[in-house]
Amino acid sequence: MMELFGHPFSSCTQKATIALYETQTPFNFRMLDPEHPDNEAEFAKLAPLGKFPLLLDNGLVIEETTIIIEHIAQHHAPDAGLIPANADDARHVRLFDRICDFYVMTPMQRIVADFMRPAEDRDPTGVAGEKATLDKAYSWLEERLEAGEWATGRTFTLADCAAAPALFYADWVYPIADSLPLLKAYRARLLSHPSVARAVDEGRPYRSFFPGGAPDRD
Repeated sequence: MMELFGHPFSSCTQKATIALYETQTPFNFRMLDPEHPDNEAEFAKLAPLGKFPLLLDNGLVIEETTIIIEHIAQHHAPDAGLIPANADDARHVRLFDRICDFYVMTPMQRIVADFMRPAEDRDPTGVAGEKATLDKAYSWLEERLEAGEWATGRTFTLADCAAAPALFYADWVYPIADSLPLLKAYRARLLSHPSVARAVDEGRPYRSFFPGGAPDRD
């Protein structure tokens, strides 16, 4: 059985577990924290860059979350629809995935990282720039979403696996404006979807870790 190394409160880990739950692909979860030193020791050997999640599939090491999901779609759930068979549709899904990773998840993580610094070392100019990036990304998504649909249509895909944790946490650090109703509704629809809700619930016990405290919602 495949093994996934990660932490349930990690946005990147959630992106991978959402894909695994969505496709009902069996796996063992290898928790990375000080209470599981054996997992951390094995992970250190497998991942020189130290980045998680990491998937171990019958001795094959697969790094980077999007690549993990591509692997799941190709080798374990080819009929689940995570990556469309049509090349043009697949390219659209991959673009949405990249937008969510680079322009939603990354600025969110940088804002969180800045909050974790000592007050005297914080970078308000940098944070303002990250929020400006989120404004652009939120608008990009709003323009491309349709009411009642998933990211790229009626099928839950890699794009939604990327969007769910990115929007979940981004809205905590920089709330989506009421002027973006399709994006707000899409985030709510994601959080009510079973595979996403399961991943979010698994991270719920660790919300005290969120810098400044997690908001009392979601």
